[in-house]
Amino acid sequence: MSDNDTTIPARRRFLVQGAAAAVGAVAGTARAEETTPPGIPDWMKVPGADTGSQPYGTPSRFEAGIIRNVPKGLKQSISASTRTPLQELDGILTPNGLFYERHHGGIPDIDPARHRLMIHGLVERPLVLTMEDIRRFPSESHIHFLECSGNPGFEAIKGKTASDLVGLVSCAEWTGVRLATVLREAGLKPEAKWVVAEGADAAAMTRSIPIEKCLDDALLVYSQNGERLRPQQGYPLRVFLPGFEGNMSVKWLRRLNVSAEPAYSREETAKYTDLMPDGTARQFTFVMEAKSIITRPSGTQRIGPGFHEITGIAWTGRGRIRAVRVTTDGGKSWREAALQEPVLNRALTRFRLPWTWDGQPTTIASRAIDETGYVQPSFEDLTAARGLKSFYHNNAVVPWRIAADGEVANGYA
Repeated sequence: MSDNDTTIPARRRFLVQGAAAAVGAVAGTARAEETTPPGIPDWMKVPGADTGSQPYGTPSRFEAGIIRNVPKGLKQSISASTRTPLQELDGILTPNGLFYERHHGGIPDIDPARHRLMIHGLVERPLVLTMEDIRRFPSESHIHFLECSGNPGFEAIKGKTASDLVGLVSCAEWTGVRLATVLREAGLKPEAKWVVAEGADAAAMTRSIPIEKCLDDALLVYSQNGERLRPQQGYPLRVFLPGFEGNMSVKWLRRLNVSAEPAYSREETAKYTDLMPDGTARQFTFVMEAKSIITRPSGTQRIGPGFHEITGIAWTGRGRIRAVRVTTDGGKSWREAALQEPVLNRALTRFRLPWTWDGQPTTIASRAIDETGYVQPSFEDLTAARGLKSFYHNNAVVPWRIAADGEVANGYA
């Protein structure tokens, strides 16, 4: 059987062609002869760096370009965001150094020994807790995504990369105390319906949380991916609300005011409401609906004809992802992708689909379906219901256009 025999499975042909290319490279350059087995590369000829030369480890210098995406042309940087480079990552967990940021009054430098959490209002026993007090409560660790509700805005769909478009989402293992545990310690009064959370940043970020969420899966978080929260993520303490819009997971948490009514703060009136076509606004739309994006191949990348693995991430604030369907022909047909196990509650889910590109221009996209049966909408269907005046909660399908030369570009453009 020859290497060109079309009966060879696509994956094997890909490996055979790759091996042939490697042999060609070895024959073609002296440098390749030095580094390709059986050649001996330079880094095998001398000892490497000393053990402990990096007391806090950092990525390889060859990965120095994988950094947060800081938008160019920011009007100011105190109230702004940076995005996770989704197209550069594998799996579902986001490294702490690449986790997206959104700040409204800069990043405070807080001494944990001086930080306090006050719980007051409609409680039997008002509390003022130190960080040591909080760590004495039983702890839990859970993997969840966190997403800004403006990811992206309805008029902000012209980005080049996956990060440009939906980079305001990340996923981590969060460790802390159930908010319900601490509220029980304080003793809720019967009329308690909301908990108003306030941060210790210069903006005094304030959001109202329904008591049902507080008594469900809400956490008081002090660690992320096994280490203490970083200042950008709310060190030393933040409230974390799985599946709810990121703005509600108040960072640098200093106060929980238990009340009968929401605060109607700036962040839930002038901001973080959804403008509708008739001029009204939806308020308290907390849950992030099902969403997905292909991260490889994606914008600014280039592919060649032959075998490729299409991969990306999907998530939903309503539980688990049940399925992800992928189109490679501009929506004429959809195939079900494989989901990477375990598929976790309110966490990023990695999906994969084998695909052989024939070299013809096409459009690829993914569509998530969550365990409630909700199907991620197209941009056309979403805007037909919501209009274009809104900014938040755009969870539309993201298309990527592949040109004849293999260049991948934003399918919205």
